[in-house]
Amino acid sequence: MKLLRYTHLNLSVLLFLLLGGWGTFFYFAVIDEVMDETDDSLANYRDIIVGKILADSTLLKAEDQVIHSYSIRPITKEKAADYRERFYDGKIYIETENEFEPVRIMKSCFMATDLQYYELELRLSTLERDDLIAAILKYLVALYVVLLCCLVFSTRLILQSVFRPLDRLLEWLKCATPGQSAPPLDPHTRIIEFRTLNRAALEMHERAERAYREQKEFIENASHELQTPLAIVRSKLELLADHDNLTEEELKEIDDMYRSLNRAVQLNKSLLLLSRIQNGQFTQTTTVDVNMHVRQIVDLLSDVYEDKALTYDLREEGHCTAEMDESLAHTLLNNLVKNAIVHSPDKGHVEVRIGSRDVEISNDGSAALDQQRMFRRFHKGDTNHKDSTGLGLSIVQSIASLYNIDVAYHYDGRHHFVLKFPK
Repeated sequence: MKLLRYTHLNLSVLLFLLLGGWGTFFYFAVIDEVMDETDDSLANYRDIIVGKILADSTLLKAEDQVIHSYSIRPITKEKAADYRERFYDGKIYIETENEFEPVRIMKSCFMATDLQYYELELRLSTLERDDLIAAILKYLVALYVVLLCCLVFSTRLILQSVFRPLDRLLEWLKCATPGQSAPPLDPHTRIIEFRTLNRAALEMHERAERAYREQKEFIENASHELQTPLAIVRSKLELLADHDNLTEEELKEIDDMYRSLNRAVQLNKSLLLLSRIQNGQFTQTTTVDVNMHVRQIVDLLSDVYEDKALTYDLREEGHCTAEMDESLAHTLLNNLVKNAIVHSPDKGHVEVRIGSRDVEISNDGSAALDQQRMFRRFHKGDTNHKDSTGLGLSIVQSIASLYNIDVAYHYDGRHHFVLKFPK
């Protein structure tokens, strides 16, 4: 989950709970106030009625049942001694309306001029009060929804503005690759933490770029410098092998040294090629006939590795072309075909399928390759092949990245490498 969404979600939940708690408290506080006002009205009516009864005792026999109805009944002295005034809700039947009406009821006790105790029951219609409560609830819910939506929306806008420097930094980090030009990044922002983070990212990129350049220069210089001594040593070994007085054991030692030297020469050439690719020295592009190169490579390598007794199946389902440097195209295809041949068991089967925009190379294998590491330099999936430099697939990936060629791998009992050329 993105930081902006995570922060906004937490703030929204907090606002939902806070506004919900405030709304609930406000609602019950208003209801309590309305109930108190109703009870105060009943208490006022009680004082008025009791005052009139004390002034005119004939009212004890009367009963108002029109709007604010009341009723009076005598009670014993003992009951009056323990009497407690009380309020509660109820309903009464209104004959004129032919229906029950909600009322607020108050029961109280008083002593009249005849020294007799009476219970006064007051009934006050609460239709208006209930309508008021319903209106308060409706408008409170509407206010809650509108206020919550406004706060959530405004909070989202504020957070987007606050996190905009972080979004720019993340986009910049995606594009900041050593050896490639990165878009400009303005480190200045009003937020101190983001300003510090921007400066740290720029400094880190500068250090990485410097280390990358130094590494490339070292590899390139070392490869160039090693070419001459390696060539001299190889020619010396060839001259030494031509001597007639060498024993069989000495010839074997020379052959082992020659093999190791050839591996060093191949390693040096591969490193130099990687350095040139990453330095962007291959700027010439042409329309490469992929079918022709694949046929030439399969014919050549099948002769070189004739002792493995492999079977080959070359299927040309379409004519494939690519816009790239022709030497790099040959290296790309050669490395994949050679990889399939070298790592196939004896008497195995190598299959190459050419489509109109893709090339698939497959071979027998006992286990899948580690897809997280197989394109790393000097990684060897099969340690039985001591002559391997561990750079073949690294070169494949570098060439593919240079020309936006997609390299896919999967294993289903056989290794499958698929090159998908861009249109």
